[in-house]
Amino acid sequence: MRKKIVIGMVIISFIYLLHSTPNLALRTYVFVTGYPISALTTEIIDDEYHNTVDKEKYDEMNARAYTLTKPPIEKATQGELRNYLVKKFGFFYVVEFYGEG
Repeated sequence: MRKKIVIGMVIISFIYLLHSTPNLALRTYVFVTGYPISALTTEIIDDEYHNTVDKEKYDEMNARAYTLTKPPIEKATQGELRNYLVKKFGFFYVVEFYGEG
Protein backbone atom coordinates (compact mmCIF):
# COMPACT_ATOMS: atom_id res chain seq x y z
CA MET A 1 0.00 0.00 0.00
CA ARG A 2 2.78 2.43 0.92
CA LYS A 3 4.59 1.66 -2.34
CA LYS A 4 1.45 2.57 -4.34
CA ILE A 5 1.14 5.88 -2.49
CA VAL A 6 4.78 6.75 -3.17
CA ILE A 7 4.44 5.86 -6.86
CA GLY A 8 1.25 7.95 -7.09
CA MET A 9 2.95 10.93 -5.46
CA VAL A 10 5.91 10.64 -7.85
CA ILE A 11 3.56 10.61 -10.87
CA ILE A 12 1.58 13.59 -9.57
CA SER A 13 4.81 15.50 -8.88
CA PHE A 14 6.09 14.73 -12.37
CA ILE A 15 2.85 15.94 -14.00
CA TYR A 16 2.91 19.10 -11.89
CA LEU A 17 6.54 19.74 -12.83
CA LEU A 18 5.72 19.46 -16.55
CA HIS A 19 2.85 21.97 -16.16
CA SER A 20 4.34 24.36 -13.60
CA THR A 21 5.27 27.11 -16.12
CA PRO A 22 3.69 28.20 -19.40
CA ASN A 23 6.79 27.21 -21.40
CA LEU A 24 7.05 23.74 -19.86
CA ALA A 25 3.33 23.14 -20.31
CA LEU A 26 3.52 24.18 -23.96
CA ARG A 27 6.58 22.03 -24.65
CA THR A 28 4.90 19.07 -22.93
CA TYR A 29 1.75 19.56 -25.03
CA VAL A 30 3.69 19.69 -28.30
CA PHE A 31 5.76 16.66 -27.25
CA VAL A 32 2.72 14.57 -26.29
CA THR A 33 0.79 15.48 -29.45
CA GLY A 34 3.49 13.80 -31.52
CA TYR A 35 6.13 16.41 -32.28
CA PRO A 36 9.02 15.71 -29.86
CA ILE A 37 11.75 17.34 -31.96
CA SER A 38 9.79 20.58 -32.30
CA ALA A 39 9.00 20.52 -28.60
CA LEU A 40 12.68 20.41 -27.74
CA THR A 41 14.08 22.77 -30.42
CA THR A 42 11.56 25.56 -31.00
CA GLU A 43 11.66 28.91 -29.28
CA ILE A 44 8.48 30.09 -27.56
CA ILE A 45 7.62 33.77 -27.82
CA ASP A 46 4.78 35.88 -26.49
CA ASP A 47 2.05 36.40 -29.13
CA GLU A 48 1.81 40.16 -28.72
CA TYR A 49 -0.88 40.61 -31.37
CA HIS A 50 -3.43 38.21 -29.85
CA ASN A 51 -2.56 39.20 -26.29
CA THR A 52 -3.26 42.87 -27.13
CA VAL A 53 -6.37 42.39 -29.28
CA ASP A 54 -8.03 39.86 -26.96
CA LYS A 55 -6.70 41.26 -23.67
CA GLU A 56 -10.06 41.48 -21.88
CA LYS A 57 -11.11 37.97 -22.92
CA TYR A 58 -7.72 36.50 -21.93
CA ASP A 59 -7.77 38.30 -18.57
CA GLU A 60 -11.16 36.71 -17.79
CA MET A 61 -9.83 33.26 -18.75
CA ASN A 62 -6.47 33.86 -16.98
CA ALA A 63 -4.71 33.01 -20.26
CA ARG A 64 -1.96 34.18 -22.62
CA ALA A 65 -1.21 33.37 -26.24
CA TYR A 66 2.19 32.06 -27.32
CA THR A 67 3.79 31.40 -30.72
CA LEU A 68 6.37 28.80 -31.70
CA THR A 69 9.21 30.12 -33.89
CA LYS A 70 9.82 26.71 -35.53
CA PRO A 71 6.35 25.18 -35.41
CA PRO A 72 5.64 21.54 -36.20
CA ILE A 73 3.89 20.75 -39.47
CA GLU A 74 0.66 18.76 -39.18
CA LYS A 75 0.95 15.62 -41.29
CA ALA A 76 -2.67 15.51 -42.54
CA THR A 77 -3.08 19.13 -43.68
CA GLN A 78 0.55 20.31 -43.93
CA GLY A 79 -0.46 23.30 -41.77
CA GLU A 80 1.82 24.92 -39.21
CA LEU A 81 0.87 24.41 -35.57
CA ARG A 82 2.15 27.83 -34.55
CA ASN A 83 -0.20 29.52 -32.01
CA TYR A 84 -1.27 28.20 -28.62
CA LEU A 85 -3.34 29.47 -25.72
CA VAL A 86 -2.03 28.74 -22.23
CA LYS A 87 -4.53 29.00 -19.37
CA LYS A 88 -3.61 29.07 -15.70
CA PHE A 89 -5.73 27.10 -13.21
CA GLY A 90 -4.37 27.78 -9.74
CA PHE A 91 -0.73 26.74 -10.00
CA PHE A 92 -1.25 24.50 -13.04
CA TYR A 93 -1.02 25.50 -16.72
CA VAL A 94 -3.18 23.94 -19.46
CA VAL A 95 -2.49 24.34 -23.20
CA GLU A 96 -4.76 24.28 -26.23
CA PHE A 97 -3.99 24.85 -29.90
CA TYR A 98 -5.13 28.33 -30.95
CA GLY A 99 -4.80 28.18 -34.73
CA GLU A 100 -2.98 29.94 -37.51
CA GLY A 101 -4.18 33.50 -37.36
